Amino acid sequence: MKRTISLFIIIFLLLNLLTGCWNRRELNELAITVAMAVDKSDEEYVVSTQVVNPGQVAAKQGGGQKSPVTLYQEKGDTVFEAIRRMTTGTARKLYFPHLRILVISEELAEEGIGETLDFISRDHELRTDFYIIIAKDTKAENVLKVTTGLEDIPANKLFTSLETSEKSWAPSVAITLDELTAEIVSEGIHPNLTGVHVIGENKKVGEMMENVQGIDADVKLKYGGMAVFKDDKLIGWLNEKESKAVSYVQGKVKSTIGEVSCPEGKGKVGVEVTRTKVDLKGKVEDGSPKGTVKIQVEGNVGDVQCKKLDLTKTKTIDELEKKSEKQIKEIIESAIATAKEEFEVDLFGFGEAIHRSNPDYWKKAKKNWDERFTDMPIEVKADVKIRRLGTIGNSPLEKIKD
Repeated sequence: MKRTISLFIIIFLLLNLLTGCWNRRELNELAITVAMAVDKSDEEYVVSTQVVNPGQVAAKQGGGQKSPVTLYQEKGDTVFEAIRRMTTGTARKLYFPHLRILVISEELAEEGIGETLDFISRDHELRTDFYIIIAKDTKAENVLKVTTGLEDIPANKLFTSLETSEKSWAPSVAITLDELTAEIVSEGIHPNLTGVHVIGENKKVGEMMENVQGIDADVKLKYGGMAVFKDDKLIGWLNEKESKAVSYVQGKVKSTIGEVSCPEGKGKVGVEVTRTKVDLKGKVEDGSPKGTVKIQVEGNVGDVQCKKLDLTKTKTIDELEKKSEKQIKEIIESAIATAKEEFEVDLFGFGEAIHRSNPDYWKKAKKNWDERFTDMPIEVKADVKIRRLGTIGNSPLEKIKD
């Protein structure tokens, strides 16, 4: 009996070693999907996918003339159905783990993106490290049709351009699926996503390779504006300054540029922000919520158009710092006023801060938090320190005669 049991265990272990990769798929059987766009038409989802043409990408090294990507499109009652229906027109099964960008149309976002995100979150093949953006003033599918020059694969252009813009410009934010889902379901903050525009009159040229064969492409993709959401529905857009202010308050500014006017009134001084630190707090006093935002900024003088500005004097640097503090304070207060008066939603996370500081008050206030937020006094303080002047002192403009 013991011998039989031992033999059975040995056979079982050997079978485990011999199973191999039961769900393996060969690369030449897959269509690598790098971008997906979702629109809505006649109550159906219209899903467009941008798939890499590996043979053409390799041929590019030798001067290939065809597009490095192919676009597939289908309709369905659900996003899942539309994707599965694409197999009727593709030679390979769509493979999504390498997805770089998800574009959602403005029209669909206004109806709500919850159903779209459900499929994307549920599908086991999709990772969560791709970025989500909103197509502004155009269909989402049109964004995936534009050929790009510096990056052969348009999805890579959209991905890297958004990351670069977020790191060095501030009004753009790169939001992943996990971050967006967390903000939608969170109490005390509403999500925001960066918008993408298709720039250029002749859209048909933008879909052809000749669009990128000249120095200045006829049709381009450009990020701009921040879409404001209430839960999962788009309710409006912030302009460039307001978008930057939201990034400041949420502590997402890594580097950006600010400008202050010259003492003589003509020209400006450009200050490069190199480091920021944000302290956002909420508290309850006499039964009412109050908020504070304290921002510490370090920067360098990057551009001077003033002829009479003596940067060697400490007093001059102090004045530039005061002007910078005033400007940052103004754009943040303006963005808070827009959120309160125009959209009536808490974009910044003051509700979350109140929740952390006073959970008992939050239990009573969370149901109608946005109404309370619109009446909530918020104090903004900015502290700017200019550390460096660049590679020169005073501007050479002071030696140039008018």
